[in-house]
Amino acid sequence: MKQGKLIIFSAPSGAGKTTIVKHLLTKFPALSFSISATTREARGDEQHEKDYYFISKEDFLHRVARQEFVEFEEVYNGTFYGTLRSEIERIWNAGKHVIFDIDVEGGLRLKRKYEEDALAIFVQPPSLEVLKERLSGRGTDSAEKLRERFIKAEKELNYADKFDVILKNFDLHTACAEAEKLVGEFIGK
Repeated sequence: MKQGKLIIFSAPSGAGKTTIVKHLLTKFPALSFSISATTREARGDEQHEKDYYFISKEDFLHRVARQEFVEFEEVYNGTFYGTLRSEIERIWNAGKHVIFDIDVEGGLRLKRKYEEDALAIFVQPPSLEVLKERLSGRGTDSAEKLRERFIKAEKELNYADKFDVILKNFDLHTACAEAEKLVGEFIGK
């Protein structure tokens, strides 16, 4: 198995990391998206094995015990997310580099594990207020879930300086262009 590189995009929920990652996937054929495993239910039109590997909490914890994850976390109370080792291997075996859309703590774990082979980018929203507006505007979460996300977002913003790069997403077009430059330089294309 030839080891490729890892490009890690992390941010609080609603900062724009998913949009930026989807944009980069259209620009760089050498990238492949790492599908995370989660114990949460699918939202909207999310699909198993495309957006996430939706698995039961019991299955998730069995996989943890078998050390099948390179990183995992209980992101919200009772809801786990993680990166399966087999997912990274699948992408590298296809001769591609892995791109992640991952929570902040998971992103930092991956960076520590893969060091120089990983580029960790923190997507910074214009402000916490804008982030709250974006999350509320989605209409996908209950008031309680929104409160959880807001609390987590405030905490995550404090981790920005632990990443290789802080990408300010004040304007999506500009942020995507800057992300293209960063990724292109990192993977050598």
